[in-house]
Amino acid sequence: MVNLGPRSYPILVGAGALRSVGARLAALGVGRRTAVVSDPSVMALHGPTVVESLRASGFSVTEIRVPEGETAKTLAVAERCWDECLAAGLDRTSTLLAFGGGAVGDLAGFVAATYMRGIPFVQLPTTLLAQVDASIGGKVAIDHPRAKNLVGAFHQPRLVLADPAVLTTLPDPEFRSGLAEVVKHGIVLDAAYFADVEAHAPEILARDLPTLERIIAGSCRLKGRIVEADEREGGLRAALNYGHTVGHALEAATSFSKWLHGEAVSLGIVAAARIAERLGVADAQTRERQVRLLRQLGLPVTFAAPPPDAIVQAIARDKKARDGKVPFVLAPRIGESRLVFDIPADVVGSVLAEMQKGAG
Repeated sequence: MVNLGPRSYPILVGAGALRSVGARLAALGVGRRTAVVSDPSVMALHGPTVVESLRASGFSVTEIRVPEGETAKTLAVAERCWDECLAAGLDRTSTLLAFGGGAVGDLAGFVAATYMRGIPFVQLPTTLLAQVDASIGGKVAIDHPRAKNLVGAFHQPRLVLADPAVLTTLPDPEFRSGLAEVVKHGIVLDAAYFADVEAHAPEILARDLPTLERIIAGSCRLKGRIVEADEREGGLRAALNYGHTVGHALEAATSFSKWLHGEAVSLGIVAAARIAERLGVADAQTRERQVRLLRQLGLPVTFAAPPPDAIVQAIARDKKARDGKVPFVLAPRIGESRLVFDIPADVVGSVLAEMQKGAG
């Protein structure tokens, strides 16, 4: 449970959880009209389970199909979703269900936050990245051509259902992408959790369901705890941006087309670890543990393009900037974080140049 007073909601993790969505939504006492926002691939694989569960519990279901991945997070797609909600007769008691990865969750949550000034929505994450991170916390958004997640809101879900069984159908690159957020949680929030991931990396990569349930539930608890303490990212929650300052800049500088989100975050983690070492905030061993685990999980730790200057310019447009200063989350040691402003651009550029030369 994420305890936020009247905005509190449960997070349920378990194989087969999708089959219970209708009954669990009915228990919330919402209206009987629903819309499921998803992409064609997810609906083909798992859509019947969700739709049948909803209808069996007395809900009407409208299916809203959106493009796959980050290309869904545009104003044009959001406008089409608003049109389809209106055509389906959805009102303020109706529920929008985000059924897919993090991009679908961001888009559907944004649509729910803005349609009729806010309607209930439910997160049904089908990627590892969404299950451990993106579905929790109420940060919803669409992209601007020059910056990721620039237009958005805080709109908490009423329920999060994470079914690890659906991960067996996830393409390998997508699965590995989600592991970057798992590693991030350990680095900045819990050294014991990080060590658990280190010790069981082979079982995680083999998608052993009991191991996945434990790891996913662990990440959900860690993120839920942070959201409870800092719902709107006023301070403590900033730790969750570890690896994202450079990661988002890499995505923006390549028009969101070169890397999966977790791959960009992995590179951002390496950059943050190297910057911390360069500034004397952390030692070499702390950096090496992070890089070693990312590499073991099959995530990138070096890159060839774009040039460092383009990435530094994209960092300057980061939406977390305050009075023109962009904060970096650094990890003094595993399990701890520190927010640092005024990191010289030449330090960032130098670290990125080293990574391009193959230094992880």
